[in-house]
Amino acid sequence: MKGDALGSGGNEDVVRLAAVTKRYGGKSAATTALNDITLSFERGSFTAVMGPSGSGKSTLLHCAAGLARPTAGTVTLDGTDLTSLPERALARIRRERIGFVFQSFNLLPELSAADNVALPLRLSGKHPRRAAVTAALDRVGLAGKRGARPGQLSGGQQQRVAIARALIGSPSVVFADEPTGALDLVTGAEVLGLLGSLVRAARATVVMVTHDPVAASRADRVVFLADGRIAGEMLRPEVDAVAARMAHLADRGQAAAAATARTEPSW
Repeated sequence: MKGDALGSGGNEDVVRLAAVTKRYGGKSAATTALNDITLSFERGSFTAVMGPSGSGKSTLLHCAAGLARPTAGTVTLDGTDLTSLPERALARIRRERIGFVFQSFNLLPELSAADNVALPLRLSGKHPRRAAVTAALDRVGLAGKRGARPGQLSGGQQQRVAIARALIGSPSVVFADEPTGALDLVTGAEVLGLLGSLVRAARATVVMVTHDPVAASRADRVVFLADGRIAGEMLRPEVDAVAARMAHLADRGQAAAAATARTEPSW
């Protein structure tokens, strides 16, 4: 199906990918990571993106966040076409209108929690107010840890600082790449609950790449990828249903790989 389209339900789209294709490598050995993807993320939504290894999850996130330019198609953020912007303007939008949360936290170890949270504003040439930084930490339950450095915090607390950092500039969208991958089950559930509460309370838009059906079940919607294409979506996902869909996609991928191997020459 050309131009697989998901997510446009009549509400306001914060991020929209239109016919996005991403290839890596030269013409003779190109790899297609995304193949003609059309997908949107509405304001105030929490979407999980899932798929087998190599399905294009990370590439989709990178293109949607302006970290990678698509080979074809367009990506818009609040109506601004990111694919047409020069690199300097694109970097400014990433700093000011997009929040990032990573599996590895990416906190600077020599800075306090407060200074880590304030860093995106400082990089944008702004002078963050102490009250704003404290409020951001308070939203994630860490107002009392302003002066603590990452090494003095648990993994869950470090991820909460990372979420506060992502939110300090009131971004249009927060992209989370395996945000619970380095956390235990209990701490991971707390972080997911926090992300969900931010969506509900502040109409934040969160797009989360994950391999974990439990994590995905905390989202409003799951978008499945396979071989660089959209392989369906699930609204109000439940853990067992998500796990079953992932198992089906994995089996389908293994069957396709086996079929390809049988048709290749043996010499």
